[in-house]
Amino acid sequence: MRLLVDSGSTKADWIAIDEEGKILFTTRTLGLNPEILDEDEIIERLNDKFDILQNKDKATHLFFYGAGCGTDRMKIMLSQAFQKYFKNAIVDVQEDTYAAVFATTPKGEQAIVSILGTGSNCSFFDGKALHQKVQSLGYIVMDDCSGNFFGKELIRKYYFNKMPKELVVEFEKEYDLEPDFVKNKLYKEPNPNAYLATFAKFLIQNKDHEFCKKIIFKGMKSFIKNYIRQYDNCKEVPVHFVGSIAFYLKDELQIMFDKYEMKLGNVLRRPIDGLIAYHISNK
Repeated sequence: MRLLVDSGSTKADWIAIDEEGKILFTTRTLGLNPEILDEDEIIERLNDKFDILQNKDKATHLFFYGAGCGTDRMKIMLSQAFQKYFKNAIVDVQEDTYAAVFATTPKGEQAIVSILGTGSNCSFFDGKALHQKVQSLGYIVMDDCSGNFFGKELIRKYYFNKMPKELVVEFEKEYDLEPDFVKNKLYKEPNPNAYLATFAKFLIQNKDHEFCKKIIFKGMKSFIKNYIRQYDNCKEVPVHFVGSIAFYLKDELQIMFDKYEMKLGNVLRRPIDGLIAYHISNK
């Protein structure tokens, strides 16, 4: 049994397949980002899912693609935790960008592959290997155009009294905006980046409002300039995306790509389904 996992900071999608690629079960855990979780928290999240707990000794391979796995130190930490838990499995941990590449890019095709979900990332795939120009420093100083980026923008606009009154009414209906509650979520509880990303839903729901449009295009412009245009061939190869932010704002992405004369490629909400075909053909 092979386990394929695509994990962000918010959630992780799991698919178990047999040697022929038949799906044995699917499930979802909370995100397993080693940058913000220790080993005990990771194991707790695994034990919380019956399918994983009951089948952990049956797994022969674990292919894990996750946020926070961009450095050797984090890969090793997570690999060791998984090896203890899935005792009979060969464990392979890669950063989440590889899942995006395998799901969106036909074999041998060169492309720029980006992630716009809770966080954000961007790499160039030369057909064989992945090349990254920007080393992410996480949600506090980077993650342009991500869910947590937009969450910070909305909260700032709200607290600086820059949000239009009609949106303020709806914003206050949707979220608990008491200062103590917000500060507790940001500075006391785990996964503040995932908390910030919950506000992106409001932005998407109101994306046709001029106020929200400005925030959306500001984030996209920043992502294009700071990430995509790091690559000299950004106008020559397609730019693929995965992640909920990209998926629900595909039309807005197309507008920006037309403006910058770039080619928008595949846009997927989740890469997990595309990983099945990849791992069957590469077993």
